[in-house]
Amino acid sequence: MSKISAAITAVGAYVPDYVLTNEILETLVDTNDEWITARTGIKERRILKDEGKGTSFLAINAAQDLINKSGLNPQEIDLVIVATATPDMKAASTAAYTATQIGAVNAFSYDLEAACSSFLFGMSTAASYIESGRYKKVLLIGADKNSSMIDYTDRATCIIFGDGAGAVLFEPNTENLGLQDEYLRSDGSGRDFLRATHGGSSYPSTPEAVKEGKHFIYQDGKTVFKNAVFSMSDVVVKILERNNLTNNDVTWLAAHQANRRIVNATASRIDLDENKVMMNIEKYGNTTSATLPLLLNDYESQLKKGDNIIFAAFGGGFTWGSIYLKWAYNS
Repeated sequence: MSKISAAITAVGAYVPDYVLTNEILETLVDTNDEWITARTGIKERRILKDEGKGTSFLAINAAQDLINKSGLNPQEIDLVIVATATPDMKAASTAAYTATQIGAVNAFSYDLEAACSSFLFGMSTAASYIESGRYKKVLLIGADKNSSMIDYTDRATCIIFGDGAGAVLFEPNTENLGLQDEYLRSDGSGRDFLRATHGGSSYPSTPEAVKEGKHFIYQDGKTVFKNAVFSMSDVVVKILERNNLTNNDVTWLAAHQANRRIVNATASRIDLDENKVMMNIEKYGNTTSATLPLLLNDYESQLKKGDNIIFAAFGGGFTWGSIYLKWAYNS
Protein backbone atom coordinates (compact mmCIF):
# COMPACT_ATOMS: atom_id res chain seq x y z
CA MET A 1 0.00 0.00 0.00
CA SER A 2 1.35 3.43 -0.96
CA LYS A 3 2.19 5.87 1.81
CA ILE A 4 -0.42 8.59 2.29
CA SER A 5 0.84 12.14 2.09
CA ALA A 6 -1.19 15.33 2.53
CA ALA A 7 -1.53 17.45 -0.59
CA ILE A 8 -3.13 20.80 -1.30
CA THR A 9 -5.76 20.18 -3.96
CA ALA A 10 -7.60 23.53 -4.13
CA VAL A 11 -7.15 27.16 -3.07
CA GLY A 12 -9.37 30.20 -2.63
CA ALA A 13 -9.07 33.76 -1.34
CA TYR A 14 -10.92 36.91 -0.38
CA VAL A 15 -9.85 40.49 0.31
CA PRO A 16 -12.17 43.41 1.15
CA ASP A 17 -13.04 46.02 -1.47
CA TYR A 18 -11.71 49.07 0.38
CA VAL A 19 -8.12 49.92 -0.58
CA LEU A 20 -6.04 51.85 1.94
CA THR A 21 -3.22 53.37 -0.10
CA ASN A 22 -0.01 54.97 1.09
CA GLU A 23 -1.38 58.28 -0.16
CA ILE A 24 -4.39 57.97 2.17
CA LEU A 25 -2.10 57.12 5.08
CA GLU A 26 -0.22 60.33 4.39
CA THR A 27 -3.36 62.17 5.53
CA LEU A 28 -3.55 60.17 8.78
CA VAL A 29 0.03 60.04 10.08
CA ASP A 30 3.40 61.64 9.44
CA THR A 31 4.57 59.42 6.59
CA ASN A 32 4.79 59.27 2.82
CA ASP A 33 4.69 56.76 -0.01
CA GLU A 34 8.46 56.79 -0.58
CA TRP A 35 9.21 56.11 3.10
CA ILE A 36 6.68 53.27 3.38
CA THR A 37 7.69 51.63 0.10
CA ALA A 38 11.42 51.77 0.86
CA ARG A 39 11.05 50.22 4.30
CA THR A 40 8.27 47.69 3.73
CA GLY A 41 7.53 47.25 0.03
CA ILE A 42 3.86 48.00 0.70
CA LYS A 43 1.83 50.23 -1.61
CA GLU A 44 -1.69 49.42 -0.42
CA ARG A 45 -3.65 47.17 1.89
CA ARG A 46 -7.29 46.03 2.03
CA ILE A 47 -9.50 46.98 4.99
CA LEU A 48 -12.82 45.45 6.07
CA LYS A 49 -14.87 48.48 7.05
CA ASP A 50 -18.39 47.04 7.38
CA GLU A 51 -19.68 47.29 10.95
CA GLY A 52 -20.22 43.95 12.66
CA LYS A 53 -18.21 41.97 10.12
CA GLY A 54 -15.14 40.24 11.48
CA THR A 55 -12.62 37.57 10.62
CA SER A 56 -15.34 34.98 9.97
CA PHE A 57 -16.67 37.15 7.13
CA LEU A 58 -13.27 37.03 5.47
CA ALA A 59 -12.88 33.29 6.14
CA ILE A 60 -16.35 32.43 4.83
CA ASN A 61 -15.75 34.30 1.59
CA ALA A 62 -12.33 32.71 1.04
CA ALA A 63 -13.79 29.25 1.68
CA GLN A 64 -16.68 29.95 -0.65
CA ASP A 65 -14.25 31.01 -3.36
CA LEU A 66 -12.44 27.69 -3.00
CA ILE A 67 -15.72 25.78 -3.07
CA ASN A 68 -16.91 27.60 -6.18
CA LYS A 69 -13.62 27.13 -8.05
CA SER A 70 -13.15 23.47 -7.18
CA GLY A 71 -16.74 22.21 -7.14
CA LEU A 72 -16.20 20.87 -3.62
CA ASN A 73 -19.30 19.65 -1.81
CA PRO A 74 -19.00 21.30 1.64
CA GLN A 75 -20.84 18.37 3.22
CA GLU A 76 -17.80 16.21 2.42
CA ILE A 77 -15.44 18.37 4.51
CA ASP A 78 -14.30 16.53 7.65
CA LEU A 79 -12.58 19.39 9.47
CA VAL A 80 -12.39 23.18 9.24
CA ILE A 81 -9.43 24.94 10.85
CA VAL A 82 -9.36 28.74 10.97
CA ALA A 83 -5.84 30.00 11.58
CA THR A 84 -6.19 33.51 12.98
CA ALA A 85 -4.84 36.03 15.47
CA THR A 86 -8.09 38.03 15.40
CA PRO A 87 -11.05 35.75 16.21
CA ASP A 88 -14.52 37.25 15.96
CA MET A 89 -15.01 37.16 19.71
CA LYS A 90 -13.79 35.45 22.85
CA ALA A 91 -15.29 32.15 24.02
CA ALA A 92 -17.10 31.52 20.70
CA SER A 93 -15.22 29.64 17.95
CA THR A 94 -14.73 31.54 14.71
CA ALA A 95 -14.11 28.25 12.89
CA ALA A 96 -17.37 26.73 14.09
CA TYR A 97 -19.36 29.67 12.78
CA THR A 98 -17.41 29.64 9.51
CA ALA A 99 -18.05 25.91 8.99
CA THR A 100 -21.77 26.30 9.58
CA GLN A 101 -22.07 29.27 7.22
CA ILE A 102 -20.37 27.44 4.33
CA GLY A 103 -22.50 24.34 4.78
CA ALA A 104 -19.79 22.09 6.22
CA VAL A 105 -22.41 20.44 8.43
CA ASN A 106 -20.48 17.18 8.84
CA ALA A 107 -17.22 18.81 9.91
CA PHE A 108 -15.83 19.59 13.32
CA SER A 109 -13.86 22.80 13.60
CA TYR A 110 -11.59 24.91 15.73
CA ASP A 111 -9.37 28.00 15.73
CA LEU A 112 -5.57 27.86 15.69
CA GLU A 113 -3.51 30.84 16.86
CA ALA A 114 0.25 31.29 16.48
CA ALA A 115 0.35 34.92 15.33
CA CYS A 116 1.82 35.30 11.82
CA SER A 117 2.86 31.63 11.85
CA SER A 118 -0.74 30.46 12.35
CA PHE A 119 -1.29 29.25 8.80
CA LEU A 120 2.12 27.55 8.63
CA PHE A 121 1.42 25.67 11.87
CA GLY A 122 -2.07 24.95 10.55
CA MET A 123 -0.53 23.27 7.51
CA SER A 124 1.30 20.89 9.83
CA THR A 125 -1.90 20.17 11.76
CA ALA A 126 -4.06 19.64 8.69
CA ALA A 127 -1.46 17.38 7.07
CA SER A 128 -1.20 15.26 10.21
CA TYR A 129 -4.93 14.56 10.17
CA ILE A 130 -4.73 13.50 6.52
CA GLU A 131 -1.60 11.38 6.97
CA SER A 132 -3.25 9.53 9.85
CA GLY A 133 -5.88 8.23 7.45
CA ARG A 134 -8.64 9.36 9.78
CA TYR A 135 -9.91 12.22 7.60
CA LYS A 136 -10.03 12.81 3.85
CA LYS A 137 -10.82 16.50 3.42
CA VAL A 138 -9.44 19.19 5.73
CA LEU A 139 -10.16 22.83 4.96
CA LEU A 140 -7.52 25.18 6.34
CA ILE A 141 -8.31 28.90 6.28
CA GLY A 142 -5.93 31.71 7.20
CA ALA A 143 -7.86 34.88 7.99
CA ASP A 144 -7.28 38.08 9.92
CA LYS A 145 -9.01 41.40 10.37
CA ASN A 146 -5.89 43.18 11.54
CA SER A 147 -7.55 46.58 11.27
CA SER A 148 -9.53 45.65 14.40
CA MET A 149 -6.40 46.03 16.53
CA ILE A 150 -4.57 48.83 14.73
CA ASP A 151 -4.17 52.38 15.99
CA TYR A 152 -4.31 54.53 12.86
CA THR A 153 -2.39 57.30 14.60
CA ASP A 154 0.60 54.97 15.15
CA ARG A 155 2.72 55.05 12.02
CA ALA A 156 4.88 52.16 13.26
CA THR A 157 2.00 49.71 12.83
CA CYS A 158 -0.75 51.27 10.71
CA ILE A 159 1.37 51.23 7.54
CA ILE A 160 2.04 47.50 7.79
CA PHE A 161 -1.16 45.55 8.31
CA GLY A 162 -4.15 44.73 6.13
CA ASP A 163 -7.18 42.42 6.20
CA GLY A 164 -7.72 39.30 4.12
CA ALA A 165 -8.20 35.55 3.98
CA GLY A 166 -7.04 32.53 2.01
CA ALA A 167 -8.14 28.91 2.07
CA VAL A 168 -6.63 25.57 1.01
CA LEU A 169 -8.01 22.05 0.91
CA PHE A 170 -5.81 19.18 2.07
CA GLU A 171 -6.54 15.68 0.73
CA PRO A 172 -4.71 12.32 0.70
CA ASN A 173 -2.13 11.70 -2.02
CA THR A 174 -0.30 8.50 -2.96
CA GLU A 175 2.14 10.02 -5.49
CA ASN A 176 4.49 11.40 -2.81
CA LEU A 177 3.19 14.91 -3.44
CA GLY A 178 2.13 17.36 -0.75
CA LEU A 179 3.83 18.07 2.57
CA GLN A 180 7.30 16.52 2.72
CA ASP A 181 8.93 17.98 5.83
CA GLU A 182 8.58 20.68 8.45
CA TYR A 183 10.78 22.55 10.91
CA LEU A 184 8.70 24.55 13.40
CA ARG A 185 9.86 26.54 16.42
CA SER A 186 8.71 28.97 19.13
CA ASP A 187 10.25 31.09 21.89
CA GLY A 188 7.94 32.69 24.44
CA SER A 189 10.54 35.19 25.58
CA GLY A 190 9.71 37.21 22.46
CA ARG A 191 6.11 38.01 23.28
CA ASP A 192 6.85 41.41 24.78
CA PHE A 193 8.07 42.71 21.42
CA LEU A 194 4.87 42.15 19.41
CA ARG A 195 1.54 42.07 21.18
CA ALA A 196 -1.87 43.56 21.86
CA THR A 197 -1.71 43.61 25.65
CA HIS A 198 -5.21 44.42 26.86
CA GLY A 199 -8.25 42.36 25.93
CA GLY A 200 -6.84 38.98 26.96
CA SER A 201 -7.09 37.15 30.29
CA SER A 202 -3.94 38.71 31.81
CA TYR A 203 -5.14 42.25 31.20
CA PRO A 204 -8.88 42.37 30.49
CA SER A 205 -10.26 45.38 28.67
CA THR A 206 -11.29 48.27 30.85
CA PRO A 207 -12.63 51.70 29.92
CA GLU A 208 -9.31 53.18 31.01
CA ALA A 209 -7.24 50.73 28.94
CA VAL A 210 -9.32 51.35 25.84
CA LYS A 211 -9.13 55.11 26.32
CA GLU A 212 -5.33 54.83 26.48
CA GLY A 213 -5.24 52.60 23.40
CA LYS A 214 -3.73 49.62 25.23
CA HIS A 215 -5.91 47.18 23.25
CA PHE A 216 -4.08 48.13 20.05
CA ILE A 217 -1.13 46.17 18.74
CA TYR A 218 2.37 47.22 19.83
CA GLN A 219 5.52 46.30 17.93
CA ASP A 220 9.18 46.85 18.72
CA GLY A 221 10.04 47.07 15.04
CA LYS A 222 13.83 46.75 15.23
CA THR A 223 13.77 43.69 17.48
CA VAL A 224 11.07 41.95 15.48
CA PHE A 225 12.81 42.72 12.18
CA LYS A 226 16.16 41.39 13.41
CA ASN A 227 14.65 38.18 14.76
CA ALA A 228 12.49 37.64 11.68
CA VAL A 229 15.41 38.00 9.28
CA PHE A 230 17.59 35.57 11.24
CA SER A 231 14.91 33.02 12.10
CA MET A 232 13.20 32.77 8.70
CA SER A 233 16.53 32.50 6.91
CA ASP A 234 17.79 29.93 9.39
CA VAL A 235 14.80 27.57 9.10
CA VAL A 236 14.82 27.73 5.30
CA VAL A 237 18.48 26.70 5.29
CA LYS A 238 17.71 23.88 7.74
CA ILE A 239 14.75 22.54 5.71
CA LEU A 240 16.91 22.47 2.56
CA GLU A 241 19.77 20.72 4.33
CA ARG A 242 17.49 18.14 5.94
CA ASN A 243 16.08 17.21 2.53
CA ASN A 244 19.32 17.42 0.54
CA LEU A 245 17.97 20.27 -1.57
CA THR A 246 19.89 23.10 -3.21
CA ASN A 247 18.53 26.41 -4.43
CA ASN A 248 18.30 24.85 -7.90
CA ASP A 249 15.78 22.34 -6.52
CA VAL A 250 13.53 25.08 -5.15
CA THR A 251 10.78 26.09 -7.56
CA TRP A 252 9.22 28.71 -5.29
CA LEU A 253 9.81 30.43 -1.96
CA ALA A 254 6.50 31.30 -0.29
CA ALA A 255 7.54 33.48 2.64
CA HIS A 256 5.29 35.33 5.07
CA GLN A 257 4.67 38.79 3.67
CA ALA A 258 5.66 40.93 6.66
CA ASN A 259 8.22 43.11 4.97
CA ARG A 260 9.81 42.95 1.52
CA ARG A 261 13.29 43.31 3.03
CA ILE A 262 12.74 40.26 5.27
CA VAL A 263 11.56 38.17 2.32
CA ASN A 264 14.50 39.31 0.19
CA ALA A 265 16.93 38.54 3.00
CA THR A 266 15.53 35.03 3.30
CA ALA A 267 15.87 34.46 -0.46
CA SER A 268 19.37 35.95 -0.44
CA ARG A 269 20.48 33.58 2.33
CA ILE A 270 20.04 30.63 -0.07
CA ASP A 271 21.03 32.64 -3.15
CA LEU A 272 17.62 32.13 -4.73
CA ASP A 273 16.73 33.81 -8.01
CA GLU A 274 14.18 36.61 -7.44
CA ASN A 275 11.92 35.08 -10.09
CA LYS A 276 11.38 32.15 -7.72
CA VAL A 277 10.21 34.37 -4.86
CA MET A 278 6.45 34.76 -4.44
CA MET A 279 5.63 38.37 -3.59
CA ASN A 280 2.37 40.27 -3.24
CA ILE A 281 3.03 42.43 -0.18
CA GLU A 282 2.69 45.56 -2.30
CA LYS A 283 -1.05 44.82 -2.77
CA TYR A 284 -2.11 43.54 0.64
CA GLY A 285 0.47 44.46 3.27
CA ASN A 286 0.88 42.04 6.16
CA THR A 287 -2.36 40.06 6.47
CA THR A 288 -0.89 37.88 9.26
CA SER A 289 -2.44 34.40 8.93
CA ALA A 290 -3.60 35.07 5.38
CA THR A 291 -0.30 35.89 3.65
CA LEU A 292 0.71 32.36 2.69
CA PRO A 293 -2.65 31.22 1.24
CA LEU A 294 -3.02 34.56 -0.56
CA LEU A 295 0.35 33.89 -2.21
CA LEU A 296 -0.83 30.45 -3.33
CA ASN A 297 -4.02 31.91 -4.73
CA ASP A 298 -2.23 34.70 -6.60
CA TYR A 299 0.39 32.33 -8.04
CA GLU A 300 -1.88 29.32 -8.60
CA SER A 301 -1.88 29.68 -12.39
CA GLN A 302 1.94 29.48 -12.40
CA LEU A 303 2.21 26.41 -10.19
CA LYS A 304 2.91 23.04 -11.77
CA LYS A 305 2.49 19.53 -10.45
CA GLY A 306 5.69 18.48 -8.69
CA ASP A 307 6.92 22.03 -7.97
CA ASN A 308 9.03 22.24 -4.81
CA ILE A 309 7.66 25.03 -2.61
CA ILE A 310 9.47 26.18 0.52
CA PHE A 311 7.21 27.99 2.99
CA ALA A 312 8.54 30.19 5.79
CA ALA A 313 6.95 32.39 8.43
CA PHE A 314 7.74 34.36 11.56
CA GLY A 315 5.28 35.77 14.07
CA GLY A 316 4.72 37.19 17.51
CA GLY A 317 5.31 35.00 20.48
CA PHE A 318 7.86 34.38 18.90
CA THR A 319 6.79 31.65 16.47
CA TRP A 320 8.51 30.61 13.25
CA GLY A 321 9.23 27.75 10.91
CA SER A 322 9.53 26.33 7.42
CA ILE A 323 7.64 23.66 5.46
CA TYR A 324 8.68 21.81 2.31
CA LEU A 325 5.75 20.89 0.05
CA LYS A 326 5.44 19.40 -3.42
CA TRP A 327 2.59 20.93 -5.41
CA ALA A 328 0.00 18.35 -6.44
CA TYR A 329 -1.83 19.68 -9.50
CA ASN A 330 -1.72 21.76 -12.65
CA SER A 331 -4.15 24.66 -12.80
